[in-house]
Amino acid sequence: MSRRPRRTVGPPPVADAFRLESQGGARAGLCFVPDHDIGRLCNRVLDLLDGHGVVIRHPGAAEALRRAGAAAGRDADRLRLPRAMVRAALEATPKAARLAGKTRARDLVLPRADGGIVLRTGTGAHGYVDPRDASYRGTDLVAVAEIAAVAESLDQVGFIAHPFVHGVPEKTADIHGFAALIARTTKHVWMQPYQRANIGYLMRIAAVAAGGDDALRAHPVTSIISTAFSPLEFKAMDSEAIVQAGRFGVPIHACSLPSGGGTAPYSVAGTALMAVAEIVAMATIAHHVAPDSPVIATPLIFTLDMATGAALMASVEAVQGAALAVAVLKRGFGLLTHSYGMGSDTPDADHQSMAERALLGQAVALAGADILGGVGQLQTATAFSPVQAVLDDRLGAMLRRFVRVPATDDAALNWDAMAAIRAGGHFLDDPHTLAHCRDALGRGVFLNQGRDDYEASRRRTAFDAAREVALAAIDAAPAEGYLDDAQRAEIADLVAHADAHVDDAFAGRDDRI
Repeated sequence: MSRRPRRTVGPPPVADAFRLESQGGARAGLCFVPDHDIGRLCNRVLDLLDGHGVVIRHPGAAEALRRAGAAAGRDADRLRLPRAMVRAALEATPKAARLAGKTRARDLVLPRADGGIVLRTGTGAHGYVDPRDASYRGTDLVAVAEIAAVAESLDQVGFIAHPFVHGVPEKTADIHGFAALIARTTKHVWMQPYQRANIGYLMRIAAVAAGGDDALRAHPVTSIISTAFSPLEFKAMDSEAIVQAGRFGVPIHACSLPSGGGTAPYSVAGTALMAVAEIVAMATIAHHVAPDSPVIATPLIFTLDMATGAALMASVEAVQGAALAVAVLKRGFGLLTHSYGMGSDTPDADHQSMAERALLGQAVALAGADILGGVGQLQTATAFSPVQAVLDDRLGAMLRRFVRVPATDDAALNWDAMAAIRAGGHFLDDPHTLAHCRDALGRGVFLNQGRDDYEASRRRTAFDAAREVALAAIDAAPAEGYLDDAQRAEIADLVAHADAHVDDAFAGRDDRI
């Protein structure tokens, strides 16, 4: 008698940046302060903006705020934002955003229907740790292509930020980096202008990559950062970023990067309050110069090491500050939130790096952040490692599962079997075990092996496995990227035009911007 073929059942699909949890369920939360303190901090934000205000260096934005009821502050260019004005702006701010990719399968809708998280790569890195030999160099266009290739392959990474690029004209480094990156990924790209004159070029490049201005508005393949110049000041460039976002219909990441003891009070709550106040001010600005634009609150918290003067992103105080700022913005003001969930202060992908980013990721994820940033970043967000990015992708999958509230009903408990278990019994062949034994999250590049196998592998580690994944992704990336010849040529023309004429754009004489 022939044997029946063995039926193989694979594990259920793992939720990632583009696939929702199949089981749904609530998201676990943890806040360092009680709800009444969240309310008190919200009131202090409104007190600060109403009583002291913010400095606005953009004449058009300042005039729009004055027309809406902002009053002159105590020094030049400072405007006080009345509580009612701020509350009205927050009420009108969209509570959802779509970060589109080049295909609808790559679109991200926030907040996620399953309450989960999205990862994004580290941003602004000046240095690159080569995955082949761990050598370090300034980030160049070759590194940008490799960052794009690795990030494109990582399932938990929903969108990619462009780094700072060396080997190109410094005044247009953002344009070169953005152009190279958006051509080499199907995922959403986070735009970060370095000077006001470049914003128009960046938006035009995004429009070309999207298929035209109307296509960009319908499916925003980019979103833009606007950053406070802490404490409580906004450069003309960052207000202009908000204005241009409104014109092109792209979401805004309202970002604050205070350093406790430097540009913010030297306390967890004081640093968090500075970030929240600046972000709420940006949401108010956006409501009046770019109405109906999605705003994603982005507190990126640092503390100063008073012994060295270095800014730290993974100190205990910075981790607490990030979680507190996210909680106030999310629970107190109802905004979408985005903060570092990966990152460390060490220059290498080492043991310290994994410990720091695991602590940071847990704190920020439990605080309720929609986006965890910093995948692959090292050295306080100034270096990028593709190997670390692969490790972070696995850590992100673990965090996604970690914040899912486990079921506690009798079915989940397997109560009937538990209440009838015999002496010396087990659950190995229990129907409940057989039904759920494939539900556990796989290890990915993380290893679990005995000592003998470890020694036989010549002590191969998760770092080695991640390195192989990164190099395979780089080798598999299409040489020409994901744009057609006409798009690549038009973007190249825009980059060349920026190199030649960015000073004319500064003077307002360039009709292409």
